Order: sequence, then structure tokens, then C-alpha cells
Amino acid sequence: MQSVDLTTLVAVAQDLRSRWIPARTEQIFQRDRYTLAIALRTLQGRDWLTISWHPQAARLCMADPPPKVPDTFTFSDQLRHQLNGLALIAIAQQDPWERVLDLQFAQRPGEDPLWHLYVEIMGKYSNVILTDAQNQIITPAYQVGSKQSSVRTVQTGQPYEPPPPLMGKIPTREETYSDWQERVSLVPGQLQRQLCKIYRGVSPAVVQSLAKGANLDPKQNTETLSEADWRNVFAGWQKWLEILQTGDFTPGWTEKGYTVLPWDCVQPVEDVQDLLRDYYQQQLNQQAFQQLRHQLTQKVSNLLGKARQKAQTFRDRLQQSGEAEDYRSKADLLMAYLHQWQPGMAEITLNDFETGNPIKIPLNPEKNAVQNAQALYKQHQKLKRAKSAVQPLLEDVQREIDYLEQVEASLHQIEDYQNPDDLQTLSEIREELIQQGYLEAHRDSDKNNPESQPYRYPTPSGFEVWIGRNNRQNDELTFRMANEYDLWFHTQEIPGSHVLLRLEPGAVADDADLQYAADLAAYFSRGRQSDQVPVVYTKPKFVYKPKGAKPGIAIYKREQVLWGRSSQAKQHLQKNSEK
Repeated sequence: MQSVDLTTLVAVAQDLRSRWIPARTEQIFQRDRYTLAIALRTLQGRDWLTISWHPQAARLCMADPPPKVPDTFTFSDQLRHQLNGLALIAIAQQDPWERVLDLQFAQRPGEDPLWHLYVEIMGKYSNVILTDAQNQIITPAYQVGSKQSSVRTVQTGQPYEPPPPLMGKIPTREETYSDWQERVSLVPGQLQRQLCKIYRGVSPAVVQSLAKGANLDPKQNTETLSEADWRNVFAGWQKWLEILQTGDFTPGWTEKGYTVLPWDCVQPVEDVQDLLRDYYQQQLNQQAFQQLRHQLTQKVSNLLGKARQKAQTFRDRLQQSGEAEDYRSKADLLMAYLHQWQPGMAEITLNDFETGNPIKIPLNPEKNAVQNAQALYKQHQKLKRAKSAVQPLLEDVQREIDYLEQVEASLHQIEDYQNPDDLQTLSEIREELIQQGYLEAHRDSDKNNPESQPYRYPTPSGFEVWIGRNNRQNDELTFRMANEYDLWFHTQEIPGSHVLLRLEPGAVADDADLQYAADLAAYFSRGRQSDQVPVVYTKPKFVYKPKGAKPGIAIYKREQVLWGRSSQAKQHLQKNSEK
């Protein structure tokens, strides 16, 4: 994940000053343990300033409003107490070559600041610190004690001290080409490493941009650079310093991330705030998606393993209970041939009533024939009772397996993060598992996010096929959205998505439309890897949810069967994505 470097921070701060100074502080909300949102209002409008001290995504930019959920964090509560209603009068840079901004708050513009909010964008050492007018720390986002750092502590009540300055020469436009070239090439090494090590304020992203402008590899050794290469890089270097001084930034997307410099920009954007908001939302969503998917996949896999083991135990018991009649038959034989029993016998062989075949009956030598027969009758009754008790348990655990396999199939369909809807789909699966008692409630879960939407694909005749991505969507499609004209598809006895072929009144689906829907049903199921998968389809009115059934479970009747082809569906989806 790309870090906010000095150049980006200068660009963001300049943009904020031009549009949001002065501004009234109306609300303060902490989204999570790393992210703060401050509502600012000017004569032109109102928006939310996001301040984050996330170890990989520390940043400062205007972003979306926070969710409407309770804020239980102490840090934001203290900020609200001190800053609500005040004016943000300045955003100053603590040091021109350090990534520290000083947000100053006063009663009204033109007055001396009452509070300073220091935003330190420094990777894993990032922090946000509130001080009073005398620079005494009132509250930090997190406290740093002497055990955590021997260089600088950050604790309530102590004077605020800026982070230790970085080593290196301060870049200046007055430095001559010969001095600059000699300094960078004095010790041979990679161009990127040399510039970042020798000068302050230089980041790998800046060097990559400079190198691209000079048609060089940033990791190229300085010994291999020609005189023309050196002069091209120095020209870019001077231009970079000029941009920092004049504020003439070019925000936009690069091939691997974002930039505010012209050389590496492949897709310019108008607003640097939107650039940072979209990039970090995408990156953090992708990170959260991967973590959540791994967590859910592991949890469901473990639950399925336990459920299947439990089901096998119940099947073994039922198999044993199937031997109940055998015990009764042996007891009947023994009672019929009591005269053949002799004291001390450990077993007796008697002919079966029906077949006449000899049957060995184990005996307890310490008991007589009647007592042995009674023991066999008792075992028969015990196994019969076990069968009636175990059968419902096996049915319950089988229903649990069917449900968990359905959840597992939904997870397997969402392999990679493409858009926020993918993360929301996973979040809904997590909420469902919480409601079903498989997971503990998650503090950071946001129930105010828009509900995820099903996949929608056009058929050859122009109809739409809707595909559920999780059990909530499956139930919505089947039991709420479906109308009497639609057709419902599902893989036969294989966990998978509920699929609706949406039809208008009086419309008739062609065979190609039916096959297309069947192909998609096969692809969005556990049978995806098979060449052909049996798919049933019927009218939605013939699909029912059993009483007490878990989400996503349905039974059907009056179905017809088609063979779905996953490979064909994959080709269709690839063509749709290319359009």
C-alpha cells in the first residue's frame, strides 16, 4: 500500500487551506481505532475531514460521512469536548520537510489558537495529538511510553515535542547540478536508494516519478547513468522542487497507485481529496476483504468438519442399532432351546428358525440360559431406543451441514475484491453467521451500509438473470423479489446460488435463455469445476422455505431439469466484463 509522502501531504494541505480555511467544527466522530472524521462547514458547504493514523494508511483528506452508529471511543469524546463549535483557522506545516501538520482551532477567525491538533503522518509511527495553546498534550490518539520508545514519549500532561528530524540534506533549488550530481554519485548504489538516503522529503514514489520522466529505472545503479541521464533526472528534480514551492500539483492515477506529480500520471483527476479517498478506501476494503474472507472460510470449514464428524458418529450408532433385531432373534432362539444350554457355556450354536443355518450366540458363563436371553432382549430394546433418539439428531446435523455447505459455496464464489459490494456481501455473511450463533458479535460491523446487490446479467433475448451472492440475497430473490412470471433455477442437490430469470408478463423464454440461466446456476455453485451440472428450474410459487429452516434453504416441486455448463457461463462472464 502506497504511503502518503511529504509531496502528497503538501498537496493535500494546500488544497485544504484554499477551500476549508476558515471552517466551523460541527461534529467529531471516530470511525474505528485508527480513523477520525471531523465535520467542517464553510459558506460554500459542509463535508467531512478524515484523519487517520493507520500504520499502513495514515492520511488526511476529505472523505465520505461516517456511519450512523454509536461512537464509543474516548479519544473522539475528548476532542468533541474541546473542539466542537470552534473554527479551524489554519493548517500549518510543523517543519517544511517533515510530515507533520498543525491544525489550529480558535473561537473565531483572526484570534489566537486555543488548541492544536498535530497530525503526524509517519507510517507505523503515525499519531494524532491534541495540545492546548501552550503546547501541553491534552490527549493523543495513543500514548507512547518510555518502554515503547527511548527516543520520544507522547503522554498526556507532558509538553509536545515534534518528532526527531530526519537525517539528510534539505533539498534546495539553489544547489548546482555539479554539486547535486557529485553528492548522489559519491557512493555508487541504486538511484532510488541514494536520493532517499541523502535528501530529506524524498520518497520512493517521488524517485519513481522522476525516473519515469527521465525514461530510467529507479533501481538503476548510479554508475550506469550517462551524462544525459543525470541531466534529465536533475531537470525533473528542479521541477519537483518548483512544484513544491508553487503548489502546481498534478493529482492522478499511476499504473500502481497514485501521484501528485506530472511525469508518472496516466489518468489525471481534478481533486486530490477524491484521489486519496478512493485509493485508500479501495486498499483498505481489499485488505479487509481478504482478512474477512479468510476468517469466514476457516470458520465455516472448521464448523463443517465438526458437523460431518458428528454426523458420521450418528450414522455409526444407527448402524449399530440396525443390529437390534439380530439380538432379539438370538434371544428367541435361546428361549426356544433352553434344554440345550449347559452350565458354564461361553457360547451356544443353534439353528435359525427360518433358514436352518447354525447361529453362534455368545453367553455369559456366570448366568443361566434365561438370564442370558433377558440380557439379549435388553440389548435389543436399548438399540431400538437409540435408533429413535439418534435419527432426529442425524437429521438436525444434516440440515446444519446443508446450510454450512451453502454458506461455503457463497464464499467460494467471492474469490477476489472488485468493488465495495464484494466486501458488503462478506459482511452480510458474517452477520448471518452471528445471527445463527456461529460467530460472536463484531464491534466494528456497520449495519448502516447499503445492502449488497445480486449479480445481474443479460440473456441472449435481452431478459435479465439475477444471481444471489449470499443467503440473504438468495432469500430476497426467491421469496420477495420473484414474481409469478419469473423462473427459478438451482443446482440439483448441490449447494449454490438461487438464480432468477426475470420475465415480463406474457414473455416466453427461449431455449437459449433457459440454457444461459442454467449455465450461470452451475457456475455459481459448488459444481463449478464439473463440465455438466444438473440444474432444476420451476416457477417461484413452487419454491418453499421449510418451517424453521436456516437462511438460503429452500425446497421445490414441479421442477424440470437442464444440464448447466460452467465453462460456457465463464465465457459469457468474460465477454460481459470486457464490454
